[in-house]
Amino acid sequence: MPQLEAVIGLEVHAQMNTKTKMFCGCDNDAFGKAPNTTVCPVCMGFPGTLPVPNEEAIQKAVKASLAIGCAVAPSCHFDRKHYFYPDLPAGFQISQYDFPLAKGGKVDFDLVDASGSAIGERSCRITRLHMENDAGKLSHYGNNTLCDYNRAGTPLMEIVTEPDLKSAEDAVAFAQELRRILISVGASDADMFKGMMRFDASISLKEKGTEKLNPRSEIKNLNSFKALEKALQYEEKRLRELWEKDKGPLPHDITVGWLDDEEKTHVLRDKETAGDYRYFPEPDLPPLSFDTPELEKIRTALPPLPRAEKKKLSDLGLTDAEAQQLNADPDLKKIYEAVLGRLKDPKRASGIVITQLTGFLKAAGKTVRQGPGAQAMLDLVDAIESGKISGSKGKEVLGKMVETGKSAPEIIADEGMRQITDEGALDALVEKAIAANPKAVESYKNGKTQALGAIVGWVMKETKGQASPEKVNAILLKKIV
Repeated sequence: MPQLEAVIGLEVHAQMNTKTKMFCGCDNDAFGKAPNTTVCPVCMGFPGTLPVPNEEAIQKAVKASLAIGCAVAPSCHFDRKHYFYPDLPAGFQISQYDFPLAKGGKVDFDLVDASGSAIGERSCRITRLHMENDAGKLSHYGNNTLCDYNRAGTPLMEIVTEPDLKSAEDAVAFAQELRRILISVGASDADMFKGMMRFDASISLKEKGTEKLNPRSEIKNLNSFKALEKALQYEEKRLRELWEKDKGPLPHDITVGWLDDEEKTHVLRDKETAGDYRYFPEPDLPPLSFDTPELEKIRTALPPLPRAEKKKLSDLGLTDAEAQQLNADPDLKKIYEAVLGRLKDPKRASGIVITQLTGFLKAAGKTVRQGPGAQAMLDLVDAIESGKISGSKGKEVLGKMVETGKSAPEIIADEGMRQITDEGALDALVEKAIAANPKAVESYKNGKTQALGAIVGWVMKETKGQASPEKVNAILLKKIV
């Protein structure tokens, strides 16, 4: 048995976050809406209707192309891609074939271990990025299939890689970095739960040391990083077993589906070729053209890309996992940067935002957008920094902010949580604490400094956490030294 290695390439379909669909004025956010309610004669492919290109979608696709290092073509056009399936109402898809929007990019990415720490750098070349409209959604119930065309006509970018990936782990790390890039430049929300990013993964085997590419197996429509990883791992194992059994690679390209529940692939058909789709230029849409000054203006306006931002965050002292978590969610990153700007302490800001806030959100089953925003978090930080509440009370307030949607000042006022800082009131409380804890006082005087914590704890319990522990500690030291 020769030494074999996997050769993997991806086709990534990312939904652009525009207000309307690719060629009509229908709502582009159909998630959760009743089936077949965000449709019109254009996206349903009715005879006599004419598509109109979505300018916003084209601009977002250009941004994404430049962000992944592609060269945008001075001129390109749309094509009709023909196939017959119930989810494609027109009987063809408007896509791009021989003249795509952009070609020839590259994405650098990091492999990470289980803790999220980087363990190696990789690179994957991009063959092309082209635009197209999405098909609808089919739901299968036994022998019956239901068609929901809400998604039909949604604007997509298809990003095709060279076969540069060597393992399932490579493929997932690349896809995650690509997702971060698309989000960072505002080209896509890439919400995996809503199906806004999906993958077709091609895998073949070759003998180590050879350059010849053998026939491949294409795994269709993977909708999560977990599915991408498991499907590639399964298919690589299957192809290795077939190689050993048949003494060689697949005889021809095939298409397989992924059964998520069973965690295995199943053969669907032989792989289609371009001729099967009968491509020809879309007669109802004019070519697109771009001039160099226009593209340079878009390029210079791009925000910092995730790898540069990750380095910047790592230089602040955050772990790789923390930096990646912020990079993956612009809303969370915005909150972190606001809190960091107020506290000037990266680790403390990380504790409040990455540890506490995300922990409360996860427990409540909420997204970052459903929780307190940047200004609400600054109000909380100000309350802690000004001494109105203690740090421990601040954590309690944050939990209630996530739970109720109320602001920190409202919660502090409603629940009487304002910190006691009055010197006279605290002095009296400390006197009572000393009288109530004679053994702790004696232990402290005999050199057991940790005994002081018991006396401070008594005060905190009496005041339900509202006394300032720093001031209580200072008063105690003066009285019992």
